[in-house]
Amino acid sequence: MTLAEDQADALRRALQATGQPSSDFDLNPGALLPEGRKLRHAGVLAAFLPGDTGLDLLLTKRSSKLKHHPGQIAFPGGKVDPGDDGPVGAALREAHEEVGMPPDRVQILGTLPPHETVTGFLVTPVVALAGPFAAVAEPGEVAEIFRVPFAHVADPARYRIEGRRWRGQRRLYYTAPFGPYYIWGATARMLRALAGRIAL
Repeated sequence: MTLAEDQADALRRALQATGQPSSDFDLNPGALLPEGRKLRHAGVLAAFLPGDTGLDLLLTKRSSKLKHHPGQIAFPGGKVDPGDDGPVGAALREAHEEVGMPPDRVQILGTLPPHETVTGFLVTPVVALAGPFAAVAEPGEVAEIFRVPFAHVADPARYRIEGRRWRGQRRLYYTAPFGPYYIWGATARMLRALAGRIAL
């Protein structure tokens, strides 16, 4: 069995484990959530592709012109539209639009429990394997497409907790920097949940 096959099996096992929903407020139990808040459903695609040594996770750097999370590291994905087949359909559609990933090149392995963001989204991470494809960034949304080795995102030791002032309070969050890419916030939190399951 190859390393990539071992890693794919580790993902399958991780998705069979039970887990709780996560949120951007996990590390900040004293945070006051807006009363009567209405969360918008979204789906993101955590797609693992064959790399030089095992699997790589595809991530994007968002355009600095976007309203939500400009310039941040993110999975391809977005809000669920009326014509989507739920969060999985949204993740596949957005990955095709944002990075040119054909849906027929994607093998869905499963989903993680939803993650609530500070911007009012309830995001379902869709974990998948993907075949090679010609990645093309949608210029209005994506500034850059890059890959991170499985060994980095799957290792809980790669994640650390940092903090900054946000809306008058100190907010703590996970980070998992990789080279020049500062993976943090919701993306790091969802990956940390996956890494925790893989490590079981």
